[in-house]
This record gives sequence, C-alpha cells and structure tokens, in this order.
Amino acid sequence: MRIILASSSPRRLQLMEQAGIPCEVIVSDVDENIEGPAHEQVEQLALRKARAVRQIVGKALMPSEPRETIIIAADTLVSLDDRVLSKPTSGADAFAMLRALQGRKHTVYTGVAIIKINDADDETHSFVESADVFFRPLTDYDIGGYIATGETDDKAGAYGAQGRGAVLVERIEGDFFTVMGLPISRLCAMLSDMDVDIWQ
Repeated sequence: MRIILASSSPRRLQLMEQAGIPCEVIVSDVDENIEGPAHEQVEQLALRKARAVRQIVGKALMPSEPRETIIIAADTLVSLDDRVLSKPTSGADAFAMLRALQGRKHTVYTGVAIIKINDADDETHSFVESADVFFRPLTDYDIGGYIATGETDDKAGAYGAQGRGAVLVERIEGDFFTVMGLPISRLCAMLSDMDVDIWQ
C-alpha cells in the first residue's frame, strides 16, 4: 500500500512517523482562499488539497505501482471570537495576532481528508477536530521575543504549541495533536475503519 501525505508540514510528517505510518510527501499548489467559518474552511481546504494530489497521482500512476493508495491531507486554522486567524503575512501581523490571543481562549480547528484509491471507485472521507487553547497574559516583550525565534512565520495564529510557543500556552482543552495540525488518534481510527492496517 502506498500512503501519501499531501502536506509540506514537517510537524504532520513527524506525527505520521511517530505513529509508525511510513508515507511519502506530495504537495499541490491549491488556492487556499475560501470563505466561511473556520471549521468549514479547514475541511474544505483539506479536501481540496487531497483532490489536487489525487489528480497528480492519477497522472503519474504506473502499472507496476500499488493500485491501493491512501492520500491524507490536512488544514489548520485558529478562531478567535469567530474571526479566522491563518498564517501571518508579516512580523506586524504576527504581533497583532499574538497580542489578540494573549490572556484569552481561542479554538484551533484541524480538518483532515482521506482519499483511498483502489481498482474500484475512490473512497473519500473527511472530519474536523477542535481544541481550545488558553494563552497566559503576555507582555509586548514576550510577544516580540517569540516572534524573533522565527516560529511564527508558517503557523496558523502565529504560534506553534509544540515548539517555543509552548511557553505562551497556559493549558489546552482537547487533543494536543489537533493543535499541532494532525489529530493522529482519530486519523488512525478512520484509517482502520477504511480497512487500512496501521500496524503493518
């Protein structure tokens, strides 16, 4: 079986490896502009990414390659007071996001899409997980110091709880791996439901 992670995120690849699921990475260039609440956006973007990689795989598939292929895609967004915070576009943008998040609760949504390709029709599933994250009160010095680490650049909400951003987080209610960008437990449960043996 061939398993493809449709994501350039090193954190998602790390979680797949941690779960003992060998995979290759194929990334597509999809339009990530989409409207709607965060929980709808992440699911639709995950599906969009998975379908884009499905097209790439379909074009490249050789007769000698495994006919059963799994494509996994994910997308993560932060929501504060129903306002979606994606990746910051500048240091000033990151500063504004972190200042808005400090001392407050926000919700992280991660959407996951799975496409199972086999000799019959494709099988597609998707789901969304969420977790509430509580930031401790931060000074402007704290925020500036964190931005200087460079961690804010490619992360929704301008922080990574698995890195030095852990010092910003007071507590998390929900799945930590959802905050990291891939709810691995639910993903593996869904793969099992799709007759994918995650232990082999």
